[in-house]
Amino acid sequence: MRVTEFLKLEAIVPHLAARTKAGVILELATALSKITPGIPLTRIHEVLQEREKIGSTGMEKGVAIPHGRLTELDNLVACFAVSQEGVDFEARDGRPSHFFFALVAPENSAGVHLKALSKVSRLFRSDALRDALLEAPTAEAIYALISQEDGKA
Repeated sequence: MRVTEFLKLEAIVPHLAARTKAGVILELATALSKITPGIPLTRIHEVLQEREKIGSTGMEKGVAIPHGRLTELDNLVACFAVSQEGVDFEARDGRPSHFFFALVAPENSAGVHLKALSKVSRLFRSDALRDALLEAPTAEAIYALISQEDGKA
């Protein structure tokens, strides 16, 4: 599985505007709604919010991976956003999150969902990738960096 199989260029937000966790969730849901036209923004937003209530998806090293499942989906979808300033996302290491990779999978696809979460986690272990993503000026540049790193695995 490659990240570029479920992350599309049009779902990349190179300059996240949100400054709060709630704002980030809404902005990610909005990006996902652009690539899932049959599903209302409110539904995507609700799924991401519900998962965050269970526990923060803020990981270490500035990465957060909000995720959830929707019965209305046929296949896994994702969006990616960068915040140069960082947002308090209640990360495990207590540091601000800069990289937000949101995943939404079909309800009955636990295996695919977990495989995607694992793949994204491994991808963002690279310090060089994280540094380059903070400097990338456009969605196209971000997509190219992720695709390049994804090809190494």
